[in-house]
Amino acid sequence: MLSKPNTPDCAIRTANPDRQKNSLSLKISFRNARRQAKDYLVYFVTIVMAAALIYSFNGLVFSKELLELSVRMAYLPAMIVFASVVVVCIIGWLVNYTTGFMLSRRSRELGTYMLIGLEPKQVTGLFMKENLIIGIAAFVPGTLMGSLLFQALRAILLTLFGISYHFRLSFSPKAGGLTLVYFVLIYLFAQLKCRKRIRSMKIHDLIYYEKINEDEVIQKSSRRRRIFVISIVFGIMGTLLLMVGSTIPSFAGAACIIVFLYGFFISFSSGVPAWFESRPEKKYRRQTLLVFRTLSAKLASMGIVMATISLLFTAVLISLGLGMLFSRMFHFRAEQCCFDLFVSDTDIGVGFAETDSFEQRIDCTDANTDITAAGKFREYADYLHTNLSVADELQYPLYLSEDGVLTDYLEANTRYSSFYAADMVMKYSDYAALRAMLGYPQAVMEPGQYLVHCMPWLKNAIEKYSLSAEYDTSVIYTKEKLAQGNVYTEIFNQYLWGGNGYNFILILPDDVAGKYAMHSICYAVMTDEEIQEEQYYDLREIFYRTGTSHTGIFDVENYGTIEARSQKKRAEASEVAMFVFPLYYLALILTMTTVTILTIHQLSEMSRYRQQFTLLRKFGMEPREMVKALRAQFAVYYAMPAVPPLFITVPFILNFENIVEPEIMTGTGGALMILAVTLGLFAAVYAVYILSAYTGLKRNVLV
Repeated sequence: MLSKPNTPDCAIRTANPDRQKNSLSLKISFRNARRQAKDYLVYFVTIVMAAALIYSFNGLVFSKELLELSVRMAYLPAMIVFASVVVVCIIGWLVNYTTGFMLSRRSRELGTYMLIGLEPKQVTGLFMKENLIIGIAAFVPGTLMGSLLFQALRAILLTLFGISYHFRLSFSPKAGGLTLVYFVLIYLFAQLKCRKRIRSMKIHDLIYYEKINEDEVIQKSSRRRRIFVISIVFGIMGTLLLMVGSTIPSFAGAACIIVFLYGFFISFSSGVPAWFESRPEKKYRRQTLLVFRTLSAKLASMGIVMATISLLFTAVLISLGLGMLFSRMFHFRAEQCCFDLFVSDTDIGVGFAETDSFEQRIDCTDANTDITAAGKFREYADYLHTNLSVADELQYPLYLSEDGVLTDYLEANTRYSSFYAADMVMKYSDYAALRAMLGYPQAVMEPGQYLVHCMPWLKNAIEKYSLSAEYDTSVIYTKEKLAQGNVYTEIFNQYLWGGNGYNFILILPDDVAGKYAMHSICYAVMTDEEIQEEQYYDLREIFYRTGTSHTGIFDVENYGTIEARSQKKRAEASEVAMFVFPLYYLALILTMTTVTILTIHQLSEMSRYRQQFTLLRKFGMEPREMVKALRAQFAVYYAMPAVPPLFITVPFILNFENIVEPEIMTGTGGALMILAVTLGLFAAVYAVYILSAYTGLKRNVLV
């Protein structure tokens, strides 16, 4: 057995110098990482929140429970992954930008490491380890917080589907693994860029790297003024094009907005100093000089950054507005289906003339006979009576009048756009039966009258129509004089084509309505229990198999429709998950990213602010005036990138009423309410970052 040689302790300590260097490097990296996490706390918190958001949405992708809620949810993973790719790019930009910013602020320290003998490779490894430690430290609590956030998303989705929610904390290894892949890609990209930058620098470059600012792009004042005016023109053009709503103008408008923002900030940041220099009376008023000097220094070094942040703020506000618009639109459409099952068909028979009666068109069956005896919808009825408990049902015809006088009136006096050339008509007996099925109060029609049932937004116009001197409403629909009676606005399947009229329908006496040409046959059913998704698709298979067709939304002569109230609700929930959730996801990530960059820049100036206010205190400036000056600096700094997007998004959101159907933007879902909530949500997140930065800066500067 070999004995262990006697080796001096010093020899043991120096036997593996590489291991000692690595251990020392790791200790320094941990120390610097802790210091950076403290100095840039807002950045660390943002990365934690980003990890939580990414994990929670990845949880939706891998949640079998949620994906099985509806067939339509099969498209959710693709939408979430697409949104996550965009989010990864945004967070990657934040990490890359912040890493570069930290490098510029610590360049003198890193250059000093090289001066004392460390090689560029070692300095690079040291800096990369620090940032990787921050990333790992943010990833772990972020995924844990993401588990809670996923439960919030799960609760919202289950509620939308009408399913009771029970809290169940869990961790998805697949969601965590995908989140880890995203973080590896984010930090790998940032570290490789930093590594290349450090290794290409000499000691002199590193030591003086902090002094390098963004060069002013435009030097001559005359050119600044021209660019400023041109940028304003592009901003107006872009806003108007975005308000058009169609695809090509929207792309052109977006390009104009980009030109506007960069032109505005490049010329504005260069022009502000020149403007103040020529107006000394404004320059030396109150705290203007102090604010002016700080602002001009910021703008001279952040013109491009401010433009980019302003552009992203515009995207945030538009995303929030569109998210609320889509949510309102999906909910509205789901509400319009008032029957448990509704089927309509314009294929009302082969070999029958236009004047044939309804009884002939359903195989000579009387219109009031039980639906199971009628041939047109017999297969639907058999399926329903076999698989569900049917509470009530009715098969009934719809007719078209000889002209479209009311349609023409509404098109001329409202935003109504017709789908039919003539006015659609229903028998009063069928109307009364349908109202009874839905539990609505009885509609009274006096002798010599006709009624109108319409969407709420058309009610005022139709009531004015009966008083209009231009139209003789008593002789429009029949040679027998009928006066307009009451106008009813309950939900009645009138939102889209194929229902009980397109936004409105005329209710005429049975003997009068029956004289018109039949347009379609409808089948309305109320059941005691909800129609399940599998049952709906079975019924839809009957719809396609029995020849009920829909060859095009503008093919009035050859189409049909099938709707189930429960399926409409499931569609609404699925569409919210696929379109609204990703929009809010992107908006929140963009807001946190951009405000973090602004706040990092502000907090990095803490030592300079402290020196500045210490000097002002020695000159006799009162604490109250210093607080006012600090607040003014904050207000101007944070308002600059946020104000231009308001001039773009406010008219854009207010124009929502002209983009979608007019009945959608009513009540609490109106454009003004959407605008108020959009600005409120953005301001709330923005204010959290501003207050945290202001509190920290005030505590450390005004001492």
